[in-house]
Amino acid sequence: MIEKNYKITTNEGLHARPSSVLVTAVTPFAAEVKLEYKEKTVNLKSIMGVMALGISMGADIKISADGADEEALMAKVDEVIKSERIGQ
Repeated sequence: MIEKNYKITTNEGLHARPSSVLVTAVTPFAAEVKLEYKEKTVNLKSIMGVMALGISMGADIKISADGADEEALMAKVDEVIKSERIGQ
């Protein structure tokens, strides 16, 4: 299992567009991937789950991956979060 923490830096937080970008990026992977915010955990492959958390700018989140391709999945998450300026 791999875990990584991020701080959301977009003014809008994780609204529809950045949530969609993240979900689309992780969906092809076999590993299970979770997003944790304020002690609530959702499947990062679920757009509704991610948006239901109401993650705003400045929020600290944790993303974890567990499975055969977890390293590739987390590398993709890191790339998307930084290239799309979602967080750091």
